[in-house]
Amino acid sequence: MYRIIAIEREYGCGGGEIAADLAKRLGWKLWDHALTEEIAKAANVECAAVERCEERVDSTFRRLVQVFLRGSYERDISPSAHQPFNTDSFVAIGKQVMAHAAEAGNCVIVGRGAPYFLRERPDAFHVFLYASFSEKMRRLRSLGKSQAEAEQMLNQIDQDRITFVKRYFNADWPTRCLYHVMINTAIGNEHVIGSILATMRMLEKGPMRMPPTQSCEPATTK
Repeated sequence: MYRIIAIEREYGCGGGEIAADLAKRLGWKLWDHALTEEIAKAANVECAAVERCEERVDSTFRRLVQVFLRGSYERDISPSAHQPFNTDSFVAIGKQVMAHAAEAGNCVIVGRGAPYFLRERPDAFHVFLYASFSEKMRRLRSLGKSQAEAEQMLNQIDQDRITFVKRYFNADWPTRCLYHVMINTAIGNEHVIGSILATMRMLEKGPMRMPPTQSCEPATTK
């Protein structure tokens, strides 16, 4: 049985909203902003410090915040307690926090490297959501973003994700071999959720197989 749904998404395609609706439909825990909060708690930093690291590589890998790493998962964290919080720290702590979330199960996890951290778990169902530029623009404008702001975010955020995945997992983004399904959200949120659940339940009736991962090994963090 699948106990985890890991959702990766292009920025602006509605992935966060779809994940929230899916979690509500299933009665499962949603790990989206809650994951950011848990990483911040583990690192003893503000959520804003974690948000600056999420799915981006530090500019020239500079230090973002001068803090010591300590918190609820302190004994599981490999970086030194004297290392400042930056993207390297985010990846190390995020891996441990996500492992705890996955062990609890019955959850929907959004982004933050989940497809890579959880790629070997047979109880994780992996989804990639995408849309055309015009569809993403429509969704962002409906949320109140200006034309210029929406264009800037669409051009930058996914590029940050590409750089992040290349740096920390030595893979191209999206890494298609990780996903059970890839869905265009232009079909509508309800149809996306229906497709996810139908595919997941179909696979649960037969042998559970992860997508092949031979070419998806993570890179060693420098």
